[in-house]
Amino acid sequence: MPSTSIRKTEYDPHTRILSVWFVASGKRYEFEEVPPETFAAFRAAFAKGRYFNDHIRNNFRYHLVASDSDPG
Repeated sequence: MPSTSIRKTEYDPHTRILSVWFVASGKRYEFEEVPPETFAAFRAAFAKGRYFNDHIRNNFRYHLVASDSDPG
């Protein structure tokens, strides 16, 4: 089921970085050291926003990634 809050995700199993783009802000955040099993469960979750909030958001270090159009 598509998420109403998460527009897109990408995961790199080598660096264990999960990139998440949000619908409302359009911003992308990178979450560090996300295990492959966590990403697999996230992708399989029926309610991706709920899974993200419960298992990812406050459990991994993250940072905002500046877009190409951002001046900084």
